[in-house]
Formats: sequence, structure tokens, C-alpha cells
Amino acid sequence: MFQELINSFVFPAPRFPEGDWNPPDLGQHDAWFASADGTRLHGWFLAARQPRATILYAHGNGEHVAWQADLLRFYRDELNCSVFAWDYRGYGRSEGTPHESGILQDAAAALNWLSQHTDQKTESLIVAGRSLGGAVAIHLASEQPVAGLVVESAFTSAPEVAAVHYPFLPVRQLMRTQLRAIDWIARYQGPLLMSHAVDDEIVPYAMGESLFAGCPSRDKEFFRIDSGGHNHPPPIEYYRRLATWLSDHAAGRVARNLFRVGP
Repeated sequence: MFQELINSFVFPAPRFPEGDWNPPDLGQHDAWFASADGTRLHGWFLAARQPRATILYAHGNGEHVAWQADLLRFYRDELNCSVFAWDYRGYGRSEGTPHESGILQDAAAALNWLSQHTDQKTESLIVAGRSLGGAVAIHLASEQPVAGLVVESAFTSAPEVAAVHYPFLPVRQLMRTQLRAIDWIARYQGPLLMSHAVDDEIVPYAMGESLFAGCPSRDKEFFRIDSGGHNHPPPIEYYRRLATWLSDHAAGRVARNLFRVGP
């Protein structure tokens, strides 16, 4: 019962057909690919004409790609970026059941798909993630060479977040899912843009500060958001800074505007 309660907190995993899977004029490409253990995964790719950057985006734990349509459109049309968002196993149209090692494998498979279908090395790709996706993005960037890492509203570890919300349970001692982003970010030395809202009611602001302090990179920046909670959209000032940051760290790395439709 305890593990089921905690697992539902970490991976609520909304499924297809919940949400709008046919957003008008989005122009997304449906991507189907396999994780390392053969689990069939699904994602959406949006191609910009002359992209400033190519981004792999990892969403939060209570979301799936169909709920990212407006954000993905913004990345393509306003930030001029090609962007690929995928669903972890058990989410959206992806098969399987979510668990820690599985979703980390899924991230590696998504990065490989994006690299192959845009004909770019991973060193040319930006990895971005929010909340749970922030932890997933941190792990991926600590394991594979990427052009840069964007982290929004991320946590130090899953037990630390659970302890905030379930102070009456021994979650630190008993949780199987760890997602220790605080350990993974200590291995990442590339460009980093991190943001966190001071009034975040799900992931305390102090966790964002701890993650940022734990990153050894000499090219890192923290954007403090002074209003809004965990699930509020960031202010336009953040996206202006993100656009400049992407130009600075992906300029010259996008070799060509090439997208191959295929397996």
C-alpha cells in the first residue's frame, strides 16, 4: 500500500485519449521508437525552418505530450527552435509502466531518436526538462555529451520531495524511487540555465538552489522567478533570457535544417 501510494505520487501517468491529441495547425510529427528494453514509446516532433537550436524536452510527472501543444508551438514559433517531446513509458500513448530505471532509459532512447532524425550529434542538442523532467534531463546530460542543459522547477531527490508532502511517513528510508538529481548534477560540467519560482508549493525553492550549487559547471546561470507557483507559466522575461541563452550555446551547432521521416 505504501509503495503504491508513493508511486502514484511520483508517476501519476495520464494516458491517451485524455487531452487533445489533434491540436489545430500544430504540424507535429508522430514519432514511434523503442527504449533499450524494447518498450514502445511515442513523442511529438516540431521542426522549425531555420532553428536557433534543437531541443529535447522532458515534461513533468502529471503531463503528457498532448498537454504540451502550446508550449511546443511556442518553442518552434516564438523561440525558433525545433523541439522533440516524448512520453515516458506508461504515459500518453507510450507502452509499459513507469519506474525510475525505465524512464531514464526512455530519455536516452529519445535523445538517440532526435540525433538520428535531425542528423546531428548529441553534442549539438539542448536537453531541457521541467519538474520530474528536470531530473530526467539532468541525468541524461550527466551521461551523454550535449550542447547545454535547461532545468525548470526541479528537485534534489524524489524522497526529499515526498518528505515535504508526507511528513508523517518514513519516505526517506522506504522509497524505492530515488531520482537523485543532486548526485547526477555533480557530474555535469556543461552550460546550464536553471530556473525556479520562489513560491513553488510542490518543489521548494531551496531545492533549486541546492541543485544549482551542486553543479560544478563554470558556465551556469540561475533565473529566479518571483511570482507564481510550480505549475504557473514562467514570466516572459524568462523566455527572453532563454532565447538569448539558446543562441549563445547552440549557435553554429545546428548543422542543417534536416528532418528525416522514417523508423
